[in-house]
Amino acid sequence: MSHNLLKGKRGIIFGALDERSIAWKVAQVAHAEGASFTLTNAPIALRMGTINKLADECNAEVIPADATSMEDLENLFTKSMEVLGGKIDFVLHSIGMSPNVRKGKDYGDLNYDWLMKTLDVSAISFHKVMQTAEKLDAMNEWGSIMGLSYIAAQRTFPDYSDMAQAKAMLESIARSYGERLGRMKKVRVNTISQSPTMTTAGTGVGGFDVFFDYADKMSPLGNASAEACANYCVMFFSDFTKMVTMQNLMHDGGFSSSGITDRLIEDLKK
Repeated sequence: MSHNLLKGKRGIIFGALDERSIAWKVAQVAHAEGASFTLTNAPIALRMGTINKLADECNAEVIPADATSMEDLENLFTKSMEVLGGKIDFVLHSIGMSPNVRKGKDYGDLNYDWLMKTLDVSAISFHKVMQTAEKLDAMNEWGSIMGLSYIAAQRTFPDYSDMAQAKAMLESIARSYGERLGRMKKVRVNTISQSPTMTTAGTGVGGFDVFFDYADKMSPLGNASAEACANYCVMFFSDFTKMVTMQNLMHDGGFSSSGITDRLIEDLKK
């Protein structure tokens, strides 16, 4: 059911690869709530995914952009403002990739060139997106910029490897750039720390099924779904959260505040 929470707002959504992507769900909810937006992903991801199906559904234009390229980002923001007819009100950064994780490198044997690629794609790109928006004066006042994170920024998880460092950096950038954009433009910047989610990226982490099951049993409400995360993102794009900024917002069914739960105790007794 639509409430027109984003009626008249313009946005850019990064990272919709396929129907399992959180960014895909965000686009669907944002469209239902009255927003207009452009969709973007790296050219190689556009070839692998089915983003044109989403674009047709949401009446959105797809603009290819490598989020690590300042030239691509400048083109993305410039074209988005032309297509949408004005400055941007919201941005979703839903980007994460680790060559070390993809190629199964042990944490004690990282390829450091790949580590730098992980940080650039998964975290520094968030800074690049906001720096580009600032230099082009592309954001409307009281706009909202969101990045997707994970609790591995604060706690250790097997096989998450250098993505943990990337998420910690992502959250730090949100605080630092959130202060700057808040002071300059009243733009708010936050990250959402989401439950393990059955996305293409998530399931690429070793032992993900065990991760998922453990988090579900540790969370009083269970794991938050991609659909629930999309609703949460859209709330932060709306005017109902205008005074929330520089926060890492836990969206995990209570996992981050739970020591142990009855469900897990019962499971361990078996």
